[in-house]
Order: sequence, then C-alpha cells, then structure tokens
Amino acid sequence: MRSLERHRDVAAYALGVLDEAEAFRFEDHLMECPSCAAQVTEFGPTARQMMLYRRATPRTVHPFAGPGPQLLDKLLGEVAVRHRASRRKLLFALAASVVIALAGPAVAMMATGGDDDAVQVTATDEKSGVWAQVKIENEVWGSDIELTVKDGAGPRDCRLVAVGHDGSEQTVTSWNVPTHDARPNTMHGGAAMHPDEIIRYELRTADGEHLVTLPTD
Repeated sequence: MRSLERHRDVAAYALGVLDEAEAFRFEDHLMECPSCAAQVTEFGPTARQMMLYRRATPRTVHPFAGPGPQLLDKLLGEVAVRHRASRRKLLFALAASVVIALAGPAVAMMATGGDDDAVQVTATDEKSGVWAQVKIENEVWGSDIELTVKDGAGPRDCRLVAVGHDGSEQTVTSWNVPTHDARPNTMHGGAAMHPDEIIRYELRTADGEHLVTLPTD
C-alpha cells in the first residue's frame, strides 16, 4: 500500500471497516504519522455515534434512509456531552495516579465504582516494570475505555489490545512512549466488544512484545 493510500484509510480504520491485515499495516503507518494519529482521534466520536446508530436502527429500516430533521442536533449534543465527560475522566485519572504513586507499587486488582457501573482494573508487570490502569464503561455500541500508563522504558510504540473470551482481539488504542518518561500517560479508546465479552487487556509494543496483562475476571 502506498503512503498516500495509507493516509486515505484513516476514516476506514476509525470506523473499523478495514480487514485484519489492512488494519495491522495501517497501525504500523500510524506509529510514524502524527497527522493520521490525530485524525483517528478526531474520528472517535463520529465512529461511536455511527456504531450506536447501527445497533439502534431496526433491520427493517433501509440503510440509506434519509435522516430526520433532529438527527444532526442529537448527534452534536451527544458529542458535546462526551467531550465534557472526557475532561472529567482525565482529572479523576490524574488524581488516582497520584494516590497510587504515594501508596507504593501496585499489584493486579479489580474494582467497580461510580454511579455508571464502570469497571476499573490496575496491574503492574514485574518484568517490564510497566504500570497500567483501564477504566471500562459499557455502551450500546461496545466498551468505552480509558487507559493510564506509566512506562519509563521508552522510546517505543505501544498499543492496548482487548482479548475476547473466544480468543478474538481488537486494538483499543495506540501511543508512543517518550524517552525515559515515567509520568502517567492517559488516553481514550473503544472496542466493539462489550465488557462481559472481554477476558483481559494486554499492553504490547508494536513489535508484539508483552508489557503487562490486565485480567477482567
């Protein structure tokens, strides 16, 4: 695939319509292209709303049926709500990381909390030294996932993978670890699988090296 064609695959990747091989090649390109990485992030709210629309639309409705006059206003409202919620989540994650740092090295654990029944999983890998925490919220379209990572062994490109009970895998998000920077790094992603369909989360390098596992059971 030529470089220009990779740039054009941003929307297809964000919407999850690329096949496994094409998605893997695009992720390699994503590690070296800040412009595409930024565009994938910008497509996030749109992709989630389209998945929500797909799940909520009856099979009897034609896929090319014209939208009602209130659809745009509803979508814009949903995006605004999610942006406000993302800012609140970032503040909570930073506060939690400070408390955990003061309390000492973390061990693998899982807890549920909050009025939204979100699930939070935290783990540290003794071999790699990587600490990670995921907060998962069940959505109509799948799982809304917030990831916080402490990894001082950069520079390296990494990704978070959700592994289903059936062995299937979905890439939740990807990022670059700066050189020797162990400060918390928080990002958001999503998976089409629902929380009860995911058995664990794995942090891996772009080369497939295992960094830490976060079991959900």
